[in-house]
Amino acid sequence: MKHMVEICCKNNNIYKEFPIGSSLLEIYSGLNLNFPYQVVSAKVNNRSEGLTFRVYNNKDVEFLDVRTPSGMRTYVRSLCFILYKAVEELFPEGKLYVEHPVSKGYFCSLHIGRPIELEDVQAIKKRMQELIAEDIPFHRTECHTQEAVRVFSERGMDDKVKLLETSGSLYTYYYTLGDTIDYYYGNLLPSTGFIKLFDVVKYYDGLLLRIPNKENPDVLEEVVKQEKMLDVFKEHLRWNHIMGLSSVGDVNRACLDGHATDLINVAEALQEKKIAQIADDILRRTENGTRAQLVLISGPSSSGKTTFSKRLSVQLMANGLHPYPISLDDYFVDREQTPLDEKGNYDYESLYALDLKLFNEHLQALLRGEEVELPRFNFTTGKKEFKGDRLRIDEHVILILEGIHALNPELTPQISRENKYKIYVSALTTISLDDHNWIPTTDNRLIRRIIRDYNYRGYSAQETISRWPSVRAGEDKWIFPYQENADVMFNSALLFELAVLRSHAEPILNSVPRNCPEYAEAYRLLKFIKYFTPVQDKEIPPTSLLREFLGGSSFKY
Repeated sequence: MKHMVEICCKNNNIYKEFPIGSSLLEIYSGLNLNFPYQVVSAKVNNRSEGLTFRVYNNKDVEFLDVRTPSGMRTYVRSLCFILYKAVEELFPEGKLYVEHPVSKGYFCSLHIGRPIELEDVQAIKKRMQELIAEDIPFHRTECHTQEAVRVFSERGMDDKVKLLETSGSLYTYYYTLGDTIDYYYGNLLPSTGFIKLFDVVKYYDGLLLRIPNKENPDVLEEVVKQEKMLDVFKEHLRWNHIMGLSSVGDVNRACLDGHATDLINVAEALQEKKIAQIADDILRRTENGTRAQLVLISGPSSSGKTTFSKRLSVQLMANGLHPYPISLDDYFVDREQTPLDEKGNYDYESLYALDLKLFNEHLQALLRGEEVELPRFNFTTGKKEFKGDRLRIDEHVILILEGIHALNPELTPQISRENKYKIYVSALTTISLDDHNWIPTTDNRLIRRIIRDYNYRGYSAQETISRWPSVRAGEDKWIFPYQENADVMFNSALLFELAVLRSHAEPILNSVPRNCPEYAEAYRLLKFIKYFTPVQDKEIPPTSLLREFLGGSSFKY
C-alpha cells in the first residue's frame, strides 16, 4: 500500500491525502482550487516554498498567486534569471547588474563595453520570449557551501563567492536554467513557461524590467517617471564603488577585516554632508530673494524623517536661521468629522483627516508676518484645543513641517511655490546582496520598524508584521505618488545598517510563533539578515538616524 500524507489546504480548509513525496504543484492540481490568477508558490507550515517542493509529512499548505508579496517575489526572481540567461547568451563578455526598484519596475545596468542601443534591448526581449516559450525547468541544487563557492568561482562570479564565503552557512543551494547557473535567496517558479507577462525596455543608460500589476496581473505596471529617485540611487552607488563596496559580500569582508568603524564613520559623514548641502540650498533660496519659509518633509514609515528634520534644524541654525516645527497632527479635524475607510473605520491616514482650511489660513497669516494661535490636538477627547500658544515669524524663522502628506499639492495649494522647500526622505538601500539580488527598500524599513515598535511602542514583531500591509497601502495612496514633487531627495539608508540591525532584530523575530500567519514573513526576514556579518552599535554616533530605532540618540523624540 502506498504511503500517504494528509494536506490541510488553508485556502479552503479541506483535508486531503496525497502520495508521500508529492510536489506542491501536484497537490495543487489534486485540490481543484479555482484561482483567478496563476498560482506561483505556497506557504507550507507558514514557510514560503516553491511549487517543486515535495511533501513527506502531514502539512498545512496555503497556495499563493502573483498578487501576494511572496508570490510576486517568486515571479520577479524567476524573471530576473531569464533576463540573466538571455544576456549571458547574447553578450558572453557582458555584465548584468539588477540594481534597484524604480518606476514600478527594476532598473538593470548592462555593461557591454559600449552604450546600450535599442536593438540590444529588443534582442534581449526576443531571447527572453524564446526561453519562456521553451518552458525550461528551473533546477535547484543543494550542496555544501564550499562546493557552491567552487562552482561560482569557476565562472568568475566573485560577488556570489564573497557573499557565500562570509554568510557562515554550512549548506547552501544554487539554481540552474539549462547550462546557466545563478543564485537567488528565495524560491523560483517550476519553469520558464510560468512567466505570462513581462517587458524589458531601454531606460536612460540601462534597462527597465517591467512586471505585472500587483492588483491586476493581466496588465503590466505603468512606467512612472522617477528621475530624481534614479539619481539618488546612482549617487549612492557611486559612493559605494568609491569605497570599493558593490555588494554585501564586500561589506562583510570589510567588517571581518576590522574596518567596520571606518564604514560607519564614512557613511555617517556622507549623510551629514548631504544634510548640510540641503541646509545651504535652503539658505541660498533665502538670499536669492525667493525665500523658502516653509520646509516640507515627507517619506514612508521608518525612513528616519524625525531624526532627519532634527539634524536639518541643527544645520539651518548653523546657517543663522531659526527653525520652528509645526505638527500636522495638531490640525486633525474633530474625530467625528474624520473620513471613513472602506471598512467603515476612521481613516486617520487620509489627507482629509486634516483641517486643511484652518491649516492654510494659519500658514498664510504666518507668512504675511501676522501672529496666530496654534492648536493642540487632544487625542483623548478627539478635538483641537487652543491654549494660548502664539507664533509670529520674522525673516530668520523657517517653519519645519514633517508628515506623510507634506509633498501632496493639496496640502498647501494657497502657498506660493517659492515659499516652499520640499524634501522626500526614504531608506533607499543601495547595497545589493550580489549582482542579481537587490535588497528591497521595504525590507530595510520593516526591520527598522520592528525594532522601534518593540523598543518604544510595546508591539511584538507579530503585531508590526500584521499591520505592515495596511501601512504599505497608505504609502501607495498618500506618499509615493508625490515623491517626485520634492526639490531634493535624501537617502536615509546607511551602508552598514543591516549588519548593525541584525543583532537587534533576530531575537525579536525569533519570538514570532510558528503557528501564526506572520511567521512566514518573520522567517524570511531572519533568513535575509543572516547574510550580514553582525556589527555592534557602540561606534554609531548619538546623532545617527539609526538611533531613532535603536535608542541612545542625543535628540528628544
